[in-house]
Amino acid sequence: MSLGINLGYVVNALIFSILGLLIFGVGFIVIDKITPYRLWDEIIKEKNLALAIVVGSLAIAMGLIIASAIHG
Repeated sequence: MSLGINLGYVVNALIFSILGLLIFGVGFIVIDKITPYRLWDEIIKEKNLALAIVVGSLAIAMGLIIASAIHG
């Protein structure tokens, strides 16, 4: 019984998912380095809700851009 799943599509999806996550991680690290404070410490220890919203929005935007770039 064949499920009709092409193994090439699954491999491509995995490769592009890993590539997207790596690019996203590098982008987040770069943004953390160019800010005058450590984002994670400011959000968690100082409970800066406004910064958390901005970083979350930035994460969504970076994810959309990376997904668009990978999909073509």
